Amino acid sequence: MRSFISLLAAVSLVLLSATCGRLPSGAPVSEEILAQSSEPDADFALYQVSRAFLPTVGQWPETGQKEHLGWIRASQGAKTQIIQSGDTLTLRIWDSSDNSLLTSHEQKMVQLQDVRVASNGSVFMPYVGKVNVLGLTPDLAREKLQEELETIVPSAQLQLDMAEGRGNSVDLVSGVARPGTYPMPDRNYTVMGLISAGGGISSNLNNPQIRLVRGSNIYGTSVQNLLNNPRLDTLLRGGDRVFVEEDERYFLSFGATGTEDLHIFTKDEMSAMDAISVSGGFQDSKADPEGLLVLREYPDTAVAPGQRGPRHNRVVFTLDLTTADGLFSARKFEINPGDLVIATESPVNDALTVSNLIGNFFGVFSRAGVL
Repeated sequence: MRSFISLLAAVSLVLLSATCGRLPSGAPVSEEILAQSSEPDADFALYQVSRAFLPTVGQWPETGQKEHLGWIRASQGAKTQIIQSGDTLTLRIWDSSDNSLLTSHEQKMVQLQDVRVASNGSVFMPYVGKVNVLGLTPDLAREKLQEELETIVPSAQLQLDMAEGRGNSVDLVSGVARPGTYPMPDRNYTVMGLISAGGGISSNLNNPQIRLVRGSNIYGTSVQNLLNNPRLDTLLRGGDRVFVEEDERYFLSFGATGTEDLHIFTKDEMSAMDAISVSGGFQDSKADPEGLLVLREYPDTAVAPGQRGPRHNRVVFTLDLTTADGLFSARKFEINPGDLVIATESPVNDALTVSNLIGNFFGVFSRAGVL
């Protein structure tokens, strides 16, 4: 029994001495990282995030993957269709004359179907020739064709129907229930109207982004921004292509967070508090709320002379979520794409681990003594 006690004492001394160092763990302790910032050869800068610091960091350059795409504001369009090249017309000509050039005695109506508008905007009518209808509404085109027809058949009357071609259609490519090519019912057709026609945005997309391709130009905004600002519901033009896709921006979580993973941005602007929520919060038994760290790397141009920026391109921001200022600042501190959010581990865990180990040893030896 005396040998058991000697062994227990030796093990206890070893475990107690371990508390002076660090036991193996799944997350860093904030003191380990913060202590390095005071070293002369430290290769990163350290900043405590507070209410006073937020205006300063807000003036620093952006980091991470960010697309700077413009967008077209809403405007009012014509509430009718405009004939474009590639549209198809159906012409029905009525003539009650007995000696008509177009109809027979038994048939008083002739139909010219699938009359395609040529690339120069003209259509061909028998006995009349080519008539330009490009840019006209169907009603104005009917009146123009009627006038041309009356020069050879004064008693004729004309009806016109139009089927939209490529110049009056838009493509809804992805991110909706029913992608495809959609004809424009009028010149007041907007992006949101097109998305609605496609069955709405897929529910599995994080912070969906809208991309509008018009010719060689690409415009972009988020669905969140579009819904909150009706003035951005831009008019479509024939040939436009619209994509709805998931936000490509992400941040990483590490340490004593609920999940260690890559997380897609769930909204246009994410705060440190949003990031903690998305990554599953803190692990209650391990995390140190005083030591939330955000690691960010700035481009070399951010530390150039005359540039508002950090002291070093590698930066560690630290937030203390045990204070009111820290909590409010965490709601205002913006996470940039590519940031690494670390929930550090409390140093108390080492002492608790050692205490539990010693307790287990006592239990083992006590049972051995009983036996």
